[in-house]
Amino acid sequence: MATDNVTYMTRKSALPVEGIEPYIPEQGEEYMNEKQLGHFRNILMAWKQSLMEEVDRTVDHMKEDATNFSDPADRATQEEEFALELRARDRERKLIRKIEKTIARLDADDYGFCDACGIEIGLQRLEVRPTAELCIDCKTTQEIKEKQMAY
Repeated sequence: MATDNVTYMTRKSALPVEGIEPYIPEQGEEYMNEKQLGHFRNILMAWKQSLMEEVDRTVDHMKEDATNFSDPADRATQEEEFALELRARDRERKLIRKIEKTIARLDADDYGFCDACGIEIGLQRLEVRPTAELCIDCKTTQEIKEKQMAY
C-alpha cells in the first residue's frame, strides 16, 4: 500500500459511530491485515449496536406516546410523527442488513476490495463508509450511469 503523500483522517466525527479512533496505518503495513480487519469489525459491530438501540428507543417511544387524541388534528400530527419515525427505522433496518452482509464479507476474507475491479477500496473510504463495496472510481462510474438512466 502506497502511503506517500497520503493524509489520514484524524476527525472522529467522520466515523459512523462514536468512541472509535480513526485508524492510522504503520509504514509498510499490509492492506487488510488482522489489525485493520479488527478495527473495521469494531466499527461495524458498534454501528449495528447503535442502530439496534435506536430501534428499541423508537418502540418504547411509540408505546409511551400512543395517545388517543380526541382532536383529529392532534391525532393526524401524532400519526405523521410515527410514520416518519417508522420510515427512518425502515432505512436503518436495511442498513443493519447491509452491515450484517459486510460482517460476513469480513469473515470470508473478502472485505476491503472493490466488487467491480478488485482493487483496494482504501482505508479512509472504508472508515467513512464501512459498508462500501466499490472503490471510488467504480462508484463514481456507477453514479454517472444511474444519472444517465434517470433521464
